[in-house]
Amino acid sequence: MSRVAWLALLAVLLAGFPWIAGEFYVNLTSQIFIAAIFAASLNLLVGYGGLPSLGHAAFLGMAAYLSALLYLKLGLGHWITAPIVLAATTLMACVFGWIALRATGLSFLMLTLALSQVLWGTAYRWVAVTEGDNGLRGLTRPAPFGISLDDPAAFYYFTLAITVLAIWIMARFVGSSFGAALRGTRDQPRRMSALGHNVWLIRWITFVYAGFWGAVSGLLFVYYNKYIHPASLSLTSSAEGLLGVIAGGSGTLAGPIVGAALVMILKNYVSAYIERWNMLLGFVFVMIVIFMPDGLVPGIRRLWARWKAK
Repeated sequence: MSRVAWLALLAVLLAGFPWIAGEFYVNLTSQIFIAAIFAASLNLLVGYGGLPSLGHAAFLGMAAYLSALLYLKLGLGHWITAPIVLAATTLMACVFGWIALRATGLSFLMLTLALSQVLWGTAYRWVAVTEGDNGLRGLTRPAPFGISLDDPAAFYYFTLAITVLAIWIMARFVGSSFGAALRGTRDQPRRMSALGHNVWLIRWITFVYAGFWGAVSGLLFVYYNKYIHPASLSLTSSAEGLLGVIAGGSGTLAGPIVGAALVMILKNYVSAYIERWNMLLGFVFVMIVIFMPDGLVPGIRRLWARWKAK
Protein backbone atom coordinates (compact mmCIF):
# COMPACT_ATOMS: atom_id res chain seq x y z
CA MET A 1 0.00 0.00 0.00
CA SER A 2 1.17 3.51 -0.76
CA ARG A 3 1.62 6.19 1.88
CA VAL A 4 -1.55 7.94 0.69
CA ALA A 5 -3.52 4.71 1.11
CA TRP A 6 -2.17 4.21 4.62
CA LEU A 7 -3.08 7.78 5.56
CA ALA A 8 -6.57 7.36 4.12
CA LEU A 9 -7.05 4.15 6.12
CA LEU A 10 -5.82 5.85 9.28
CA ALA A 11 -8.20 8.78 8.70
CA VAL A 12 -11.16 6.41 8.33
CA LEU A 13 -10.21 4.52 11.49
CA LEU A 14 -9.81 7.70 13.54
CA ALA A 15 -13.05 9.18 12.23
CA GLY A 16 -15.04 6.05 13.01
CA PHE A 17 -13.35 5.14 16.28
CA PRO A 18 -16.01 6.62 18.64
CA TRP A 19 -18.67 4.55 16.84
CA ILE A 20 -16.97 1.23 17.53
CA ALA A 21 -15.18 1.84 20.83
CA GLY A 22 -16.49 2.26 24.35
CA GLU A 23 -16.39 5.50 26.32
CA PHE A 24 -13.25 4.49 28.22
CA TYR A 25 -11.25 3.96 25.04
CA VAL A 26 -12.57 7.16 23.47
CA ASN A 27 -11.42 9.12 26.53
CA LEU A 28 -8.08 7.30 26.52
CA THR A 29 -7.53 8.20 22.87
CA SER A 30 -8.34 11.84 23.61
CA GLN A 31 -5.63 11.77 26.28
CA ILE A 32 -3.23 10.24 23.76
CA PHE A 33 -3.92 13.11 21.35
CA ILE A 34 -3.12 15.66 24.07
CA ALA A 35 0.06 13.81 25.03
CA ALA A 36 1.02 13.58 21.34
CA ILE A 37 0.90 17.37 20.91
CA PHE A 38 2.96 17.78 24.08
CA ALA A 39 5.55 15.19 22.97
CA ALA A 40 5.71 16.57 19.42
CA SER A 41 6.37 20.08 20.75
CA LEU A 42 9.13 18.74 22.98
CA ASN A 43 10.55 16.85 19.99
CA LEU A 44 11.19 20.17 18.26
CA LEU A 45 13.77 20.83 20.95
CA VAL A 46 15.07 17.33 21.61
CA GLY A 47 14.96 15.71 18.18
CA TYR A 48 15.45 18.59 15.79
CA GLY A 49 17.35 21.06 17.97
CA GLY A 50 19.45 18.67 20.04
CA LEU A 51 18.30 20.42 23.22
CA PRO A 52 17.07 17.90 25.82
CA SER A 53 14.67 19.53 28.26
CA LEU A 54 13.25 18.37 31.58
CA GLY A 55 11.10 21.44 32.11
CA HIS A 56 8.65 21.32 29.21
CA ALA A 57 5.76 20.65 31.59
CA ALA A 58 6.11 24.29 32.66
CA PHE A 59 4.24 25.36 29.51
CA LEU A 60 1.51 22.74 29.84
CA GLY A 61 0.98 23.51 33.53
CA MET A 62 1.20 27.29 33.12
CA ALA A 63 -1.42 27.31 30.35
CA ALA A 64 -3.71 25.04 32.36
CA TYR A 65 -3.42 27.10 35.54
CA LEU A 66 -3.90 30.42 33.75
CA SER A 67 -6.99 29.13 31.99
CA ALA A 68 -8.42 27.85 35.27
CA LEU A 69 -7.67 31.05 37.17
CA LEU A 70 -9.11 33.34 34.51
CA TYR A 71 -12.28 31.25 34.43
CA LEU A 72 -12.70 30.78 38.20
CA LYS A 73 -11.40 34.10 39.57
CA LEU A 74 -12.41 36.53 36.82
CA GLY A 75 -15.32 34.64 35.27
CA LEU A 76 -13.97 35.00 31.72
CA GLY A 77 -15.26 32.73 28.97
CA HIS A 78 -13.13 30.12 27.26
CA TRP A 79 -12.89 31.98 23.95
CA ILE A 80 -11.47 34.98 25.76
CA THR A 81 -9.14 33.05 28.05
CA ALA A 82 -7.68 30.79 25.34
CA PRO A 83 -5.85 33.51 23.32
CA ILE A 84 -4.78 35.26 26.55
CA VAL A 85 -3.37 32.01 27.91
CA LEU A 86 -1.53 31.16 24.69
CA ALA A 87 -0.04 34.64 24.46
CA ALA A 88 1.01 34.72 28.14
CA THR A 89 2.56 31.24 28.05
CA THR A 90 4.41 32.01 24.82
CA LEU A 91 5.75 35.19 26.44
CA MET A 92 6.92 33.07 29.38
CA ALA A 93 8.65 30.77 26.89
CA CYS A 94 10.45 33.83 25.49
CA VAL A 95 11.84 34.60 28.96
CA PHE A 96 12.62 30.97 29.84
CA GLY A 97 14.38 30.48 26.51
CA TRP A 98 16.46 33.62 27.01
CA ILE A 99 17.62 32.23 30.37
CA ALA A 100 18.03 28.54 29.51
CA LEU A 101 19.81 29.04 26.18
CA ARG A 102 22.71 30.71 27.92
CA ALA A 103 23.90 27.12 28.27
CA THR A 104 23.86 23.91 26.22
CA GLY A 105 23.92 20.21 26.92
CA LEU A 106 23.54 19.13 30.53
CA SER A 107 23.55 22.73 31.77
CA PHE A 108 20.60 23.56 29.49
CA LEU A 109 18.72 20.51 30.76
CA MET A 110 19.29 21.52 34.38
CA LEU A 111 18.22 25.11 33.74
CA THR A 112 14.95 24.00 32.16
CA LEU A 113 14.37 21.69 35.12
CA ALA A 114 15.09 24.49 37.60
CA LEU A 115 12.72 26.93 35.88
CA SER A 116 9.96 24.33 35.82
CA GLN A 117 10.50 23.49 39.48
CA VAL A 118 10.09 27.16 40.38
CA LEU A 119 6.59 27.08 38.89
CA TRP A 120 5.84 23.73 40.51
CA GLY A 121 6.86 25.05 43.92
CA THR A 122 4.81 28.20 43.42
CA ALA A 123 1.72 26.16 42.51
CA TYR A 124 2.15 24.08 45.66
CA ARG A 125 2.87 26.91 48.09
CA TRP A 126 0.72 29.78 46.82
CA VAL A 127 -2.39 28.27 48.35
CA ALA A 128 -4.40 31.50 48.29
CA VAL A 129 -4.35 31.47 44.49
CA THR A 130 -3.74 27.87 43.38
CA GLU A 131 -5.28 26.08 46.40
CA GLY A 132 -2.03 24.13 46.66
CA ASP A 133 -2.27 20.35 46.78
CA ASN A 134 -6.07 20.49 46.49
CA GLY A 135 -5.86 21.87 42.97
CA LEU A 136 -8.42 24.00 41.16
CA ARG A 137 -11.83 22.44 40.64
CA GLY A 138 -15.19 23.42 39.17
CA LEU A 139 -13.92 23.96 35.61
CA THR A 140 -15.91 23.40 32.43
CA ARG A 141 -15.22 22.60 28.81
CA PRO A 142 -15.81 25.10 26.01
CA ALA A 143 -18.77 24.76 23.67
CA PRO A 144 -17.55 25.74 20.16
CA PHE A 145 -20.43 26.75 17.87
CA GLY A 146 -22.83 25.70 20.61
CA ILE A 147 -21.60 22.07 20.60
CA SER A 148 -21.09 20.73 24.11
CA LEU A 149 -17.74 18.98 24.57
CA ASP A 150 -18.91 17.17 27.69
CA ASP A 151 -19.79 14.25 25.44
CA PRO A 152 -16.68 12.01 25.07
CA ALA A 153 -17.15 11.64 21.31
CA ALA A 154 -17.51 15.40 20.78
CA PHE A 155 -14.37 16.10 22.79
CA TYR A 156 -12.57 13.32 20.88
CA TYR A 157 -13.28 14.96 17.53
CA PHE A 158 -12.40 18.39 18.90
CA THR A 159 -9.04 17.12 20.17
CA LEU A 160 -8.42 15.10 17.01
CA ALA A 161 -8.93 18.18 14.81
CA ILE A 162 -6.50 20.26 16.88
CA THR A 163 -3.95 17.43 16.99
CA VAL A 164 -4.01 16.95 13.22
CA LEU A 165 -3.64 20.70 12.70
CA ALA A 166 -0.81 20.93 15.25
CA ILE A 167 1.16 18.01 13.80
CA TRP A 168 0.70 19.34 10.26
CA ILE A 169 1.93 22.81 11.21
CA MET A 170 4.90 21.38 13.11
CA ALA A 171 5.69 19.18 10.09
CA ARG A 172 5.72 22.27 7.88
CA PHE A 173 7.97 23.98 10.42
CA VAL A 174 10.62 21.24 10.47
CA GLY A 175 10.35 20.76 6.70
CA SER A 176 11.03 24.43 5.98
CA SER A 177 14.38 26.09 5.39
CA PHE A 178 14.29 27.20 9.03
CA GLY A 179 13.87 23.56 10.05
CA ALA A 180 16.92 22.67 7.98
CA ALA A 181 18.88 25.43 9.73
CA LEU A 182 17.67 24.09 13.08
CA ARG A 183 18.98 20.62 12.27
CA GLY A 184 22.22 22.23 11.20
CA THR A 185 22.59 23.89 14.62
CA ARG A 186 22.02 20.47 16.16
CA ASP A 187 24.67 18.68 14.09
CA GLN A 188 27.26 21.38 13.36
CA PRO A 189 26.68 24.52 15.46
CA ARG A 190 30.17 25.92 14.88
CA ARG A 191 29.96 25.43 11.14
CA MET A 192 26.50 27.02 11.04
CA SER A 193 27.86 29.98 12.97
CA ALA A 194 30.78 30.26 10.57
CA LEU A 195 28.32 30.30 7.66
CA GLY A 196 26.65 33.35 9.16
CA HIS A 197 23.67 31.77 10.92
CA ASN A 198 22.70 33.06 14.35
CA VAL A 199 22.67 29.73 16.21
CA TRP A 200 21.34 31.21 19.46
CA LEU A 201 18.46 32.98 17.71
CA ILE A 202 17.45 29.85 15.79
CA ARG A 203 17.36 27.86 19.02
CA TRP A 204 15.48 30.60 20.87
CA ILE A 205 12.78 30.83 18.19
CA THR A 206 12.39 27.05 18.32
CA PHE A 207 12.17 27.13 22.12
CA VAL A 208 9.40 29.73 21.97
CA TYR A 209 7.58 27.84 19.22
CA ALA A 210 7.76 24.61 21.23
CA GLY A 211 6.46 26.50 24.27
CA PHE A 212 3.46 27.68 22.27
CA TRP A 213 2.45 24.14 21.34
CA GLY A 214 3.11 23.02 24.90
CA ALA A 215 0.56 25.67 25.92
CA VAL A 216 -1.94 24.28 23.40
CA SER A 217 -1.58 20.84 24.97
CA GLY A 218 -2.05 22.48 28.39
CA LEU A 219 -5.36 24.01 27.34
CA LEU A 220 -6.60 20.68 26.04
CA PHE A 221 -5.35 19.03 29.21
CA VAL A 222 -7.35 21.29 31.52
CA TYR A 223 -10.41 21.09 29.26
CA TYR A 224 -10.31 17.31 29.42
CA ASN A 225 -9.76 16.95 33.16
CA LYS A 226 -11.77 20.04 34.25
CA TYR A 227 -9.27 20.13 37.11
CA ILE A 228 -5.65 21.16 37.52
CA HIS A 229 -3.10 20.07 40.13
CA PRO A 230 0.55 21.07 40.70
CA ALA A 231 1.56 17.58 39.49
CA SER A 232 1.05 18.84 35.93
CA LEU A 233 4.12 21.05 36.46
CA SER A 234 6.22 18.33 38.05
CA LEU A 235 9.39 16.63 36.87
CA THR A 236 7.36 13.45 36.31
CA SER A 237 5.15 15.19 33.75
CA SER A 238 8.19 16.49 31.83
CA ALA A 239 9.92 13.11 32.06
CA GLU A 240 6.92 11.28 30.63
CA GLY A 241 6.95 13.58 27.61
CA LEU A 242 10.70 13.14 27.13
CA LEU A 243 10.35 9.38 27.51
CA GLY A 244 7.67 9.34 24.84
CA VAL A 245 9.91 11.27 22.43
CA ILE A 246 12.90 8.98 22.96
CA ALA A 247 10.89 5.75 22.94
CA GLY A 248 9.02 6.64 19.75
CA GLY A 249 12.02 8.09 17.97
CA SER A 250 13.32 11.63 18.35
CA GLY A 251 13.79 13.68 15.21
CA THR A 252 10.81 12.01 13.48
CA LEU A 253 7.23 13.22 13.08
CA ALA A 254 5.53 9.95 13.99
CA GLY A 255 7.92 9.00 16.80
CA PRO A 256 6.52 11.30 19.53
CA ILE A 257 2.96 10.26 18.65
CA VAL A 258 3.78 6.56 18.99
CA GLY A 259 5.82 7.17 22.13
CA ALA A 260 3.08 9.27 23.73
CA ALA A 261 0.53 6.56 22.93
CA LEU A 262 2.77 3.93 24.55
CA VAL A 263 3.22 5.97 27.74
CA MET A 264 -0.47 6.86 28.04
CA ILE A 265 -1.63 3.27 27.46
CA LEU A 266 0.73 1.99 30.14
CA LYS A 267 -0.27 4.80 32.49
CA ASN A 268 -4.05 4.63 32.06
CA TYR A 269 -4.78 1.07 30.94
CA VAL A 270 -2.05 -1.26 32.12
CA SER A 271 -1.94 0.46 35.53
CA ALA A 272 -5.43 -0.94 36.20
CA TYR A 273 -3.95 -4.44 36.15
CA ILE A 274 -0.38 -3.85 37.28
CA GLU A 275 0.18 -1.78 40.42
CA ARG A 276 3.78 -0.85 39.62
CA TRP A 277 3.23 0.18 36.04
CA ASN A 278 6.19 2.58 36.27
CA MET A 279 8.46 -0.44 36.62
CA LEU A 280 6.91 -1.97 33.49
CA LEU A 281 7.37 1.32 31.64
CA GLY A 282 11.04 1.33 32.65
CA PHE A 283 11.42 -2.27 31.45
CA VAL A 284 9.78 -1.46 28.10
CA PHE A 285 12.03 1.55 27.70
CA VAL A 286 15.14 -0.54 28.41
CA MET A 287 14.04 -3.09 25.78
CA ILE A 288 13.53 -0.31 23.24
CA VAL A 289 16.98 1.12 23.96
CA ILE A 290 18.59 -2.32 23.59
CA PHE A 291 16.83 -3.52 20.44
CA MET A 292 15.79 -0.23 18.79
CA PRO A 293 18.17 2.43 20.15
CA ASP A 294 16.91 5.09 17.74
CA GLY A 295 13.27 4.54 18.77
CA LEU A 296 10.24 2.48 17.77
CA VAL A 297 9.37 4.28 14.54
CA PRO A 298 12.89 4.22 12.99
CA GLY A 299 13.36 0.66 14.27
CA ILE A 300 10.10 -0.59 12.74
CA ARG A 301 10.93 1.16 9.46
CA ARG A 302 14.29 -0.59 9.40
CA LEU A 303 12.72 -4.01 10.07
CA TRP A 304 10.09 -3.36 7.39
CA ALA A 305 12.78 -2.43 4.86
CA ARG A 306 14.68 -5.65 5.64
CA TRP A 307 11.53 -7.72 5.29
CA LYS A 308 10.73 -6.14 1.91
CA ALA A 309 14.30 -6.71 0.76
CA LYS A 310 14.00 -10.41 1.53
